[in-house]
Amino acid sequence: MKKLLLPLLVLVVLALSACGNNTNKNAGANSSTSDASSDTFTYQSETGPIAVPAHPKRVVALSGYAGNLLALDVPLAGVDSWTKGDPNFKDQLKDVPEVSEENVESILNVKPDLIIASTDIKNADKLKEIAPLVTYTYNKLDYLTQILEIGKAVNQEKKASDWIADFKERAQKSGEEIKAKIGADSTVSVIEGDSKSLYVFGDAWGRGTEVIYQAMGLKMPDQVKEMTAKAGYYDLSLEVLPDYMGDYVIYSKAPAADASFQQSSTYRNIPAVKNNRVFEVDANTFYFNDALSLDYQLDFITKSLLGSK
Repeated sequence: MKKLLLPLLVLVVLALSACGNNTNKNAGANSSTSDASSDTFTYQSETGPIAVPAHPKRVVALSGYAGNLLALDVPLAGVDSWTKGDPNFKDQLKDVPEVSEENVESILNVKPDLIIASTDIKNADKLKEIAPLVTYTYNKLDYLTQILEIGKAVNQEKKASDWIADFKERAQKSGEEIKAKIGADSTVSVIEGDSKSLYVFGDAWGRGTEVIYQAMGLKMPDQVKEMTAKAGYYDLSLEVLPDYMGDYVIYSKAPAADASFQQSSTYRNIPAVKNNRVFEVDANTFYFNDALSLDYQLDFITKSLLGSK
């Protein structure tokens, strides 16, 4: 009988040991799940704290924010039509689907783990059900702080900060070279539009304005400064256009625009036009103020003004 009890005791011990091992394994599995769930962090967004992926792999970028994510090497799963049509991003976005806030299913189909958009995005409540939604109010933050905030949202604050420091250094150097070439008191205007409507822009409305006025420190015509102070841009007519044209002009021009106004005597007699100091650029490449667009604008503006007569 004692001989029979010994093997039974051994079996009981082994069974208890196995249970213990299973318990440990289960505890490890729970810990791993916890780690997986902690593969998020809390981002203090404009609308409040939100849990976002620590390492996002499929981000949908709406409202023109894609260039910041591309600069930070964040994988994109979908972008808006404006971004998709930007020649600057043609190569990087050739395999990235175009999606729309109005077509929620198009966003659902690309299975994003994070969505970044503007605060006035449509169907926000539905988008929040698909993935964490981080939104920003346009121009609430200055253009460089906006880049830094997006860097924080995708856990790339250091990379964003380094990019900003490098950009500021490059832009300041270019600004100094340009002022030495054209004169510190020379003015620069940024215009956009066609024969039906023309606009001039202040210092924070895309189209290279942040680069010219903020980063480079070039001078804005007084009339432009006054009329754009409130809205950031000003709608004007051909008749008054000469009053808003600086010594040098960047014309953000849509390829299909009706630009017949350029044949008028009013336009042709503007000093910047007569002196070949109007530099035309594809408007599709100049709309945004994301990191990649800023790089392109800095390069274009520097080459145009340094190469001017």
